[in-house]
Amino acid sequence: MLLVTTPDVPGKKIVETLGIAKGCTIRAKHIGKDITSIFRQLVGGEMKEYSEMLQEARQIATKNMVAEAEALGANAIVNIRYASSSVMQGAAEVLAYGTAVIIE
Repeated sequence: MLLVTTPDVPGKKIVETLGIAKGCTIRAKHIGKDITSIFRQLVGGEMKEYSEMLQEARQIATKNMVAEAEALGANAIVNIRYASSSVMQGAAEVLAYGTAVIIE
């Protein structure tokens, strides 16, 4: 599966647009990591626990998006975008979406 953030693939022709492919996940860190982040917030610096959580969430959302595109029969996803939002303290939703296409 070819994944690009551009609306087309250089050197390739989009022969069919199949629709929107999307993947979503909601992730949270356990209370121990939350407490560590609270201390880090007081003294400053990167909140590594949350960076890791969001990276993991992006990977899962991307995997889910690819699975949906494959179910549509796509061999590529173009114009990929990511969105995130806080669901509650210490939990975030990450959405990956793009256009499922067939390229040749």
